[in-house]
Amino acid sequence: MKYECGPCGYVYDPAEGDPDNGIAPGTAFEDLPEDWVCPVCGASKEEFSPVE
Repeated sequence: MKYECGPCGYVYDPAEGDPDNGIAPGTAFEDLPEDWVCPVCGASKEEFSPVE
């Protein structure tokens, strides 16, 4: 499942992770650190919603 940032539209894809911020590919959204933020706009995890 992918998750989209409400404020900016960035999509977190678990298959890709967020390697620029130390998140390995294969990391589920639920397993991201609580202090992880959108790499584009800095929004918190609470600002993300699931997308197909």
